[in-house]
Amino acid sequence: MAIDVGQKRIGLAVSDPLRMIATGLDTVHVSEVFSYISDYTRNEQVDLFVVGMPLQMNNTPSEAVKYTEPFIKKLEREFPSIPVKIADERFTSKLAGRALIDGGAGRKKRQDKALVDKISAVIILQSFLERDKNFSR
Repeated sequence: MAIDVGQKRIGLAVSDPLRMIATGLDTVHVSEVFSYISDYTRNEQVDLFVVGMPLQMNNTPSEAVKYTEPFIKKLEREFPSIPVKIADERFTSKLAGRALIDGGAGRKKRQDKALVDKISAVIILQSFLERDKNFSR
């Protein structure tokens, strides 16, 4: 499961059991995300959390890390049996917007921040899956 942490919303994505394709799951308000993940993990197997880490161009953490780091700590406390990996999330919002444009989405849909957050989570997870596949060989 990939998690794109934001101030207000959290985008979520999951992969198929073979870890080949990432799919958008949902966008959840920050206050509801842990109960959402808890309900989800009760019904579905989650082997790993991949959390997007906001980095700047020089690889130093961005200002948004102040939301991401406490989230990761709580995630590790709430789900101690599921490992957490960090993934670079630079440009995911721009890539998500580009994907919507390329897919023919209208202006209103492209401005839907919840949809952008979910697509960002998909991009984070798909990138992670591609890198993981290349390292596993």
